[in-house]
Order: sequence, then C-alpha cells, then structure tokens
Amino acid sequence: MSTLRFLTAGESHGPSLTAILEGIPAGLSLKLENINRDLARRQKGYGRGGRMKIETDTVRILSGVRFGETLGSPITLSVENRDWQNWQERMAAFGEAHGEKVTAARPGHADLTGVRKYAREDIRDILERASARETAMRVAVGAVAKELLFALGVTVESAVLDIGGVAADAAKRETGAAHKAASELNCFDAEAEERMKEKIRAAKEAGDTLGGIFEVRIAGAPLGLGSHIQWDRRLDARFAAALMSIQAIKGVEIGAGFGYAALPGSEAHDEMFLGENDSVVRRTNRAGGLEGGMTNGEDIVIRAVMKPIPTLMKPLHSVDIEKKAPVLASKERSDVCAVPAASVVGEAMAAFVLAEAFIEKFDSDNMRDMKADVEAYKKRTEEA
Repeated sequence: MSTLRFLTAGESHGPSLTAILEGIPAGLSLKLENINRDLARRQKGYGRGGRMKIETDTVRILSGVRFGETLGSPITLSVENRDWQNWQERMAAFGEAHGEKVTAARPGHADLTGVRKYAREDIRDILERASARETAMRVAVGAVAKELLFALGVTVESAVLDIGGVAADAAKRETGAAHKAASELNCFDAEAEERMKEKIRAAKEAGDTLGGIFEVRIAGAPLGLGSHIQWDRRLDARFAAALMSIQAIKGVEIGAGFGYAALPGSEAHDEMFLGENDSVVRRTNRAGGLEGGMTNGEDIVIRAVMKPIPTLMKPLHSVDIEKKAPVLASKERSDVCAVPAASVVGEAMAAFVLAEAFIEKFDSDNMRDMKADVEAYKKRTEEA
C-alpha cells in the first residue's frame, strides 16, 4: 500500500527550512504561485511580530517536479531564511560558540523540558527547532496536498472564529466570504474582526498575547476514506493528531465537538432521509463529516484552539537554568496573536491527512489512474 509522508528540517535562524514529501503520484500539475500564496497567507495577519517584516517566504523546489508536473519521486521543498545573514556566527554548524547563551526558560514553551531532555546548556538549542517558524514547511507541503485534492474535486478552507474571547457570528459564514478573502484575520465577520483587532491592540500595549479558535472546512470528499477497522486508521483521530501537532494548539474538536456534552441523543445525530433517485440526504452535519472513523460524504468540519503565545514582552516569572536563580523569562521576537497564521497551518495539516487517505485508498502511481479510480468508486457508492 502506498503512503504519503513528509519530514521537515531546519532551525528558525538557520540558513533555510527544508521538507521532503514522498508519495505524490506522477502527473500532478503544480503551480509555484499557489504554494507561495499560502506561504504569504501564513506570514500575514493583524498582530504578527517583527520577524514577518524580515522574511518573505518563497519556496524552491529542488526535486520531484519537472516542467510543472510531479514525477512520482520525492519532492524537496526549501524556504530560505533571510535573517540567516544576521545569525551566521551564532547559528554556525561548526567553529567556536558565539553570542550569549539563553538561560531564562519561558513558561509554556519547550525551553525547560527540552534542555533537560537533550542535555543542553543553551536554550537556543531547543527554541530554534521548537519555533513555529517550522510550520512554513508544513504550509508548503500542505499546498502540494491541496493541489492533489483540488484535482480530485476537494477544496480546503479555514476561518478564524474567535480571538481573545471575541467570537465571530456563525450566521455570517456564507455572506462574509468576500470579506474573509481580504481579511487581516481570516475572519468572515467584519464587525467581530474590528473587535478582535481592538483586543489585539490592547494586548500589545500591555505586553501580552492572545489565543483563539480557528476552523478548517473540507468540501467534496467522498464517503469511505479512513476506516473503522483499527484505531490508527480512523480518520478523525488522524485529523486530531495532525492539528494537535501544530505549536500552541491545545484542543481539537470535530463537528459539534464539545457541544455534544449538552445535547440529548435525539438532537446529537444527523438523521437520514431519502432524496431524489433514492439518494440518502442529511439536513444537519453535527458529525462534522466523519462517522466511525470514516468520511460520510458531508463537509468535514474541524476546529482547534490555540493558546496565547508564551513569549511575552512583559515576561513571566521563571528560573535561570545556569545560575539557578529566579529571573524573568527570556524575550524573543514574537507575535501578539498568530491565530490567523495557525489557521493556514491547520488547513495544510488537514489537507495532508486527507491526501494521505486518498492515496491509501486509491493506490496509483499516476494521477490519470487515480482520477479514474476515484470516479469509479464515487459512481459505485452513489448507486448503492
């Protein structure tokens, strides 16, 4: 059985970030501008920090693509860190150590646990890789996965639903599509967005940070991706793991999610009715497009909550790991709010998981065969 997989490498202030993506069938048309557009979306957003003014992420494809089409071989993607020119001595692979060590651990970050686990004396050895800068490569990989899904009739979108307790009005989701396209917060509710921005401005003035909630919606996936047979093949579990792997994500829900706790069974499930030509239709989608670990043909709806970023301009109390003394946590360039960026990363990770499920089910070396297999499967299941 074919599988889709990727690895990323690189440090936040190293020369570049790299990803190797293996398992994409041959013959998939790729547009460089689509990958770079998603990389730009990840960098933008009200509340982003100074690093985003330095970096302008664009991808280089070093293998696996020729004349705009995938070859079936591993795809190597690379994003240069422009700030590397200011960090060459402090982040050199060889030579004498330069620069002051970081010894004041930040609560809520990988700092303290990382230096203890890996037996390091400088927290920079941990924070460089733990940084969310790594997600640039996830977005590049996810953009390739989105191209595969789009070729199979599937679209993936995200939206910010809440920042700092200011919630968007779900009733504006459809009418606010045009606003979301130009939104600095990837939000469909213009009124809520202004209140979110006020919250972000206040947090910045206070030296604080804000978290929030975003949603990923996937339309066009056929029923039957994933499986109920084994725990690790259940697609809802794989979506949850993928989104939880994003830095600062602390909770994931699918469909009605935690709202199920307040619902009786009579209101919790999506009833089935006969539609035209004896098709099965549903009038609700509380399951979020997933039942029994498998897609059920409805839109897939996933939400995730991001905690406030742990790097504060008014640092929290901590301990100096070298001096064994109480200090204030170290300060790095940071965002006040990165929920819009996280929503783009969430899109990428959800797209990767679904693309992986497609490749597992429709095991093909090339896109021509894969498209034919998907169409034949859709026809059979729709007629059943």
